[in-house]
Amino acid sequence: TIPAIGLRAFSKKITTLISLVCSNIESIYGTDLFLIAECFPLLEELDLSNPGEFANHVNFLDGLDALSLALFKLRKINLSGHCYVNDSSLLHLCKNCEFLEQVMMMNCSLLTHHGIAYAIRERRQTLRSLSIRWRSYGSNDIISSHFVDSLANLKGLTSLDLSSSRISDKLLTSIAMRGLPLRKLVLQNCTGYSYVGIFSLLSKCQGIQHLDLQNADFMTDHRDAKVSSLLGDLVSINLNKCRKLTNSALSALVSNCPLLSDIKMEHTSIGKNVAKNSNYLMNFVLNPPRLKSFYMAHNSWLKDESLIIFSSILTNLQLLDLSDCDCISEQVSNLEVLNLSDTNVVDETLYAISKNCRGLLQIILEGCLLVTMKGVKHVVENCTQLREINLRDCDKVHLNANSVSLMVFSRPSLRKITAPPNFHLSEKKKLLSHQLCIVW
Repeated sequence: TIPAIGLRAFSKKITTLISLVCSNIESIYGTDLFLIAECFPLLEELDLSNPGEFANHVNFLDGLDALSLALFKLRKINLSGHCYVNDSSLLHLCKNCEFLEQVMMMNCSLLTHHGIAYAIRERRQTLRSLSIRWRSYGSNDIISSHFVDSLANLKGLTSLDLSSSRISDKLLTSIAMRGLPLRKLVLQNCTGYSYVGIFSLLSKCQGIQHLDLQNADFMTDHRDAKVSSLLGDLVSINLNKCRKLTNSALSALVSNCPLLSDIKMEHTSIGKNVAKNSNYLMNFVLNPPRLKSFYMAHNSWLKDESLIIFSSILTNLQLLDLSDCDCISEQVSNLEVLNLSDTNVVDETLYAISKNCRGLLQIILEGCLLVTMKGVKHVVENCTQLREINLRDCDKVHLNANSVSLMVFSRPSLRKITAPPNFHLSEKKKLLSHQLCIVW
């Protein structure tokens, strides 16, 4: 809960606070909103997102109105997960906070797109970032022209997140026609739109740096190539669950987006028909990417040969996620974080990794049923900067207090070991002297 007594005492001594974050707290009371309004009138940023529960369900709407009246300098607010927020309270917030630039209200189930439309019109000159989701009525939920016009009139909007909302091509084309200066667009798990709408928007808003099209099932390799050709400034992209995308889509991204550093392509078809798509290799050679993070979990087609090719070209890679890639048994790369959860890696694989990834900081082997203590020793001995190793559900790794002591002694950088299932509580009690390395 919010420490009311402590906050009140704090506010009497610190009168200059402009940012307050109380996110993910266990519970929140309506009186907490009044307290914040009273104690911190100079707040410019307030984050009360995703509380565990709303105690008593009393006075929350009145408390939110008190906040909007008292915090006259408020620029950013995050009330995601506040189930009591309705159209009226959002309207009051936008009317009363004349400097409001950023509104985040995901999972506020009482909001409607009609109410949002009226509210954001009040701040069409100041709003720069909007993350919001409204109540949907399924396939019969038609986006009103009022909402489309209100959103498209936010002339300074640089960030838009409509995750899990039912939208439309009309909405996207209207944004395109107004030429909003978008730098970030998140349509994760959105429905109701098609390739026509997103291509129309991206053809006009080519300054986008962060794009999230997770679960856009209409995306194909050909369409990915056309979209990526518009996005020369792209830094990160999420194409998780775009199941038709293969290595060709990855090649197009690398070729067309030279600034790209973060790719998420989990649950896709990377690795499928590699022979038919062999031309993608030439793009990697001619356009070596700057990738630092590459998420490829749950790609059942991905095999060793593709990874060997990636490892020879992705020289800047720091994070690689291969969770649940069942056909992976071997790969080599310069990494700092490596996730091999639920793969078929064996001790020999870990030896190859450890010899070629000596700078590895964290390795996750959760659910790697073929790994034994021999493979773990390879990693500990050869990865000279290793700080964390996760061995949860590694049934063949037999760990005890003595072996942990040897691991910590041979690799002093170790700070956390997530133990396998056969590591008993009695063994943990023997490790109290290893205060710098936590064993879970």
